[in-house]
Amino acid sequence: MQALILAGGKGTRLRPLTLYTPKPIVPVLNKPFLLYQIEILQRAGIKDITLSLSYQPDKIEQLLGDGSEYGVNLRFITEPSPMGTGGAYKFAADAIRETTIVFNGDILTDLDISEVINLHKAKKAQATLTLVPVENPSAYGLVETDAEGSVLRFREKPKPEEIEALTTNNINAGIYILEPEILDLIPKGENCSFEYNVFPGILSNQRPFYAFIMNNQYWRDIGTPASYLEVHHDFLNGKIKGFEIGKSTNADIATAAIVDKHSIIGDDCIIKPNARVINSILGAGVHVEEKATIENSVVWSHTRVSSAAEIRGAIVGRSCYLGRNAVVSKGAVLGDKTSLTDYTKV
Repeated sequence: MQALILAGGKGTRLRPLTLYTPKPIVPVLNKPFLLYQIEILQRAGIKDITLSLSYQPDKIEQLLGDGSEYGVNLRFITEPSPMGTGGAYKFAADAIRETTIVFNGDILTDLDISEVINLHKAKKAQATLTLVPVENPSAYGLVETDAEGSVLRFREKPKPEEIEALTTNNINAGIYILEPEILDLIPKGENCSFEYNVFPGILSNQRPFYAFIMNNQYWRDIGTPASYLEVHHDFLNGKIKGFEIGKSTNADIATAAIVDKHSIIGDDCIIKPNARVINSILGAGVHVEEKATIENSVVWSHTRVSSAAEIRGAIVGRSCYLGRNAVVSKGAVLGDKTSLTDYTKV
């Protein structure tokens, strides 16, 4: 059994954070995001993992290497042109033709993949789709299943007047297990989507198609700045289980500085007296001057926060500079190397 991570997206919804950093390796708790997916797969005994890339592939390959550091074997393929999720699967897996776990490259979960594998085998499925219930189904396409867990149909985003009559609030969680026979349903070299082409084809061909419905496991799409920031808060609040949270042992934190127990401080950070860091994540080498305040925020590496500056509920990219008394307010997102002069407010 192998795994395929679809990591070719440009991350346009996450801009400006993804202008210089491909979405699959944006830092989450100061660790490249893809490593969380690799760890989930490695725990389930999946060692052979292919990454399907398209946008800035060299940066991803250079950062992750051959995977030996993480106990897996990584293979990288780059799409010659955007092929869609189904087309990328065909392009990557056709030469191997074995059972494949497919992961959308922007999903963070603490799901035990071995549970999905066990259901897939027990049902003798050709395709198993992981579903997750959501509180507000109006924003998503829905997936209907029967009492045995067979996938029945896919529904478009429901209209407000349709919500009361819905029989499900389960959506596609972006994790699939597919047998090689599914490859035969996908045309070679064409742009093809799982949601609009492959899955309807599985249903129309009456292949054994089942769903694993997540229950109390964590799941989130990190594709927007708000969601990316929320993932960090969820980690700090203990909502995401099973991952080790590393804390720096060599940051220089002044005795008179205030850093709460939840915050994550990266290596080589300097935090001066009377600075406050509350419920936040600082990347490596961040410099926080006297009386500066960082609350409920994520600050990427090597950013400098001058005296009395404030960052609240925001994301600040790599190697930024905030002048004295500058204010970065809730919901703001600063791209890499942004420079704010003294007293600027954003």
